[in-house]
Amino acid sequence: MKTTASYLRVILFTITSIGVIEYLYKTETEWAMFSQPMFWLIVGCLFLFALAFEVCIEALETVLAHSLEEDSKVNYLVKRKEEQERPFKKIKAFYKKMLGSKAIQEEHEIILDHNYDGIKELDNNLPPWWVYSFYATILFAIIYLVRFEVFNDYNQVEEYEAAVVVAKKEIAEWKKTAKNLVDINTVEVLTETSDLAAGKKIFEANCVACHKADGGGGIGPNLTDENWILGGGIKNVFKTISEGGRDGKGMISWKSDLKPLEIAQAASYVLTFQGTTPAEPKDLEGDLWKPEVTESVEK
Repeated sequence: MKTTASYLRVILFTITSIGVIEYLYKTETEWAMFSQPMFWLIVGCLFLFALAFEVCIEALETVLAHSLEEDSKVNYLVKRKEEQERPFKKIKAFYKKMLGSKAIQEEHEIILDHNYDGIKELDNNLPPWWVYSFYATILFAIIYLVRFEVFNDYNQVEEYEAAVVVAKKEIAEWKKTAKNLVDINTVEVLTETSDLAAGKKIFEANCVACHKADGGGGIGPNLTDENWILGGGIKNVFKTISEGGRDGKGMISWKSDLKPLEIAQAASYVLTFQGTTPAEPKDLEGDLWKPEVTESVEK
């Protein structure tokens, strides 16, 4: 690979391959290039294939050139060099013209009057990339001014509020797949049928001995009334299950036996007893508990 065109073809082929493979890969949320290890293996194979193809074409042309007679060989090499320069010849000429640079013999035409100890200055044009980048910043400033100051598009407060809404949706989606990271500060009432069913199973396996299957209470307190010994609501119930009750006479801590998700499921199931009528309800214990304004539970 001795030509710029060969490198450009390989790069373009690789970029196109990435786009096509990404489109064909069936992923639900994340990009395949970030979630599928095989993605880059396939891209790497295609890149090597394109590279090998260009090398083979180059080698074939070299072999054919050496098989020519000397005169034909010279003509072929000259013609090939012209073809290699042709795609970029106009671009190079246009860029050179925009620079406004002069040959050494013509530099006297653009010499300024400045003369410092024999050092003179040429009046060369600024590089085109710099000039047009500056024009682009002016255009951007005009569009920005008209959009936000004349037509009063969204301001920073509105942008922040919109970002918060998006962030809350993303957090909600994340919580669905990261429930085991829940703690007392982030726990919320679980309302999905699968979570409540799991909570019921945990309750029946570990809690009915003290609270009875209907939550009416036995050794432990009644879970159906509005009185709580250590506070109601999902956060307090989660903490009680996790850390245990009162020293010496309360329930044991379950955090070494249950995962955070399982504790949240059990706590959410316990709250479903609120307002129900058990067969043999135990007398009231603790204090009447009412949720704060921000508390989103029924108790």
